Amino acid sequence: MTKLSVNINKIATLRNSRGGNVPDLLKMAQDIQDYGAQGITIHPRPDERHIRYQDARDLKTVVHTEFNIEGNPIKKFMELVLEVKPTQVTLVPDAEDAITSNAGWDTIKHKGFLQDVISEFKRNGIRTSIFTDPDVQMIEGAVATGTDRIELYTEAFASAYEKGDKNGVTPYVEAAKTASAMGLGINAGHDLNLDNVRFFKENIPGLLEVSIGHALIAESLYLGIENVVNLYLNKLKD
Repeated sequence: MTKLSVNINKIATLRNSRGGNVPDLLKMAQDIQDYGAQGITIHPRPDERHIRYQDARDLKTVVHTEFNIEGNPIKKFMELVLEVKPTQVTLVPDAEDAITSNAGWDTIKHKGFLQDVISEFKRNGIRTSIFTDPDVQMIEGAVATGTDRIELYTEAFASAYEKGDKNGVTPYVEAAKTASAMGLGINAGHDLNLDNVRFFKENIPGLLEVSIGHALIAESLYLGIENVVNLYLNKLKD
């Protein structure tokens, strides 16, 4: 099956908004794995507004499935990844002040830079993946960087699917076929959710892993809150 890696950034956002350690990020990561998720993803940013760099270090002792660290390979990020040595590093070209990732790499323009970064991570035994748009030319460019995998940026698909346009998956199908033919593993992420993820998986050949965070946490508020409210009511009964 396609593996599910849960991005826990939003859990860290909630913790940071109040101070202290509630919710406990490490316990949540452990619980998510115990519930069956096959990986944990984090995306630390330079301002540490959600995941802190120390979280990455602490999670290393907790994540017993696949540990995926995403981010723009600035010097501080690279040093962190080389220290922690996760299962996978996913390179994302987001600006330091970006709210969320919003574009894949231009693998042709940044070929030399990506080659240098990827070779350093691979020398340290870390699997590499790079965030890409569903553009065959960019997929072909990714091969030259030496990356092990690509992560297809799925916002465009999700937006089209929400509007009822299932043809929005077509560029992703072509990108996946190209990647597979050229020996690249295929991951995907961004705006995948309970409504669209099955359709996406069924249409993308060779899909190894999806990384889902915001939607999964938001859906948990709805699908899990009834249970919690009733637990409180039971506690408060005469």
